[in-house]
Amino acid sequence: MDYRHQPITLPEAPESYDDRRLQRLISEIMELLVTHYGGSLSEETLDSSIDALQLAIQTAQKAHRGVVRKSGEPYFFHPLRVAHLAARHWMDFASVIAALMHDVVEDTPATIDEVQQLFGKEVSLLVDGLTKVDDDLLSRSALKEQTYRKQVLLAVKDVRVLCLKFWDRIDNLRTIEALNPEKQSLIAEETHTIYVPLARHLGMGRVATELDELSLKIIYPTRAQRYVETVEETRLKYEATLGRVRSEVHNILKKYKVEALVQDRWRPFSIYAARTTNRGLPALYTLDIQVDRSMDAYQALGLLHRLYSPIPGKLRDHLNVPSPFGYQALKTTVQAGEVRLRVEITTRKLSRFNDSGVLAPGFEFRSSSFEDLMNSLAEGESAFDMDSLRLASASIQVYTPLGDVRSLPEGSSVLDFAFNIHEHLGLHAVGVRINGKTRQLKARLMDGDQIDIETADQPTVLPKWLEWAVTPRARNSIRRYLRSKVKAPRDGKAKT
Repeated sequence: MDYRHQPITLPEAPESYDDRRLQRLISEIMELLVTHYGGSLSEETLDSSIDALQLAIQTAQKAHRGVVRKSGEPYFFHPLRVAHLAARHWMDFASVIAALMHDVVEDTPATIDEVQQLFGKEVSLLVDGLTKVDDDLLSRSALKEQTYRKQVLLAVKDVRVLCLKFWDRIDNLRTIEALNPEKQSLIAEETHTIYVPLARHLGMGRVATELDELSLKIIYPTRAQRYVETVEETRLKYEATLGRVRSEVHNILKKYKVEALVQDRWRPFSIYAARTTNRGLPALYTLDIQVDRSMDAYQALGLLHRLYSPIPGKLRDHLNVPSPFGYQALKTTVQAGEVRLRVEITTRKLSRFNDSGVLAPGFEFRSSSFEDLMNSLAEGESAFDMDSLRLASASIQVYTPLGDVRSLPEGSSVLDFAFNIHEHLGLHAVGVRINGKTRQLKARLMDGDQIDIETADQPTVLPKWLEWAVTPRARNSIRRYLRSKVKAPRDGKAKT
């Protein structure tokens, strides 16, 4: 068993961009890929994959040779770090090769066809998804919208497109200081409104958290700095106490032969976190315990409650039934001497799920729900319906009268449910019974609700429905119907 202390992340010292660091990153990428996939690939396939990876490294390095970023670093370190993030999160050879090549088509004379000739169709599809739309006839805003739509459509075919975009965006945000403030703000706002909820929808909770923290620090720099200072002051104040707690938890788990990793987790900056700093340590700090099996997690919980008094009403069992945000862990709050602590216990496997979601081995991904979301976004009048996308970061499960399960974004209304079933049902909806009680079409649904829609013979759509619906599918259907009514002649006869 081992445990370690992880202080809040502080600004790192300037990185050195020498050959030694370049070779270290390349070696780690290779080691990660061979570790994750070497056992599942034939010797021939593994050898050819390694050869392709080495070719991608050479090709990208040559393509970006002599080019530097605004920070002054050699450009090749950016795609190399993106590839390293991809490899760390269980992405395969094709994904890592695409990460290495992702800016070659956009920034050099190379074409997608040339990428396909070198590395195959799979890699070229991923690279194409990461390449901005280029059209001299379009404005900057139109180009950005077309790029979003392109990413959406390709992500339906292959979710790895979005995952690679997350790593690209994380590295860009980590190294954004050299850009002018206006450009930084645009990138941060885009990240916060688009990529954070998409990462959450894919179950990539900790990835979403990092994207959110990096972007919000740019949007609210003063508030973020105050928060970092508050957390650091709290860490220093309780350092000795937390060290004693970790030691006591470590000892009792060791005594009962529960193999575990015990570590500190300080809450990343967010607007909500900044508002709760006056609540002290429980709002800023969590003691993380990772064990090997679910059985060990429950045993660790029992031992923890034997060691420290649990706070009534604070126990949450999300180990087997994920929380609305997809996080899987046992959560409790205890009184450890003079301090009150939040504690989360999970397995190493579920910790990977919490970190990487859809990319983690064994993660059960609801691909149909994701495809519905992305298709409905692509069908919209704009590239992204921001309000609806924000709500897609968490989901609920509701039921039809026959017991069929439907997954919807948290905050969905009855109308969203109706249009999720079928457009005809949505357009003709006039009333609803939720759990046997009559409610209005604008009523917000809760996890576990059973919904029975009442319909009329003719559509009953009203403009205010656009205020009640939140999902892109429902809003798009409502808009289409309202437009058709406006365009139709007053006598109801079709134009000839």
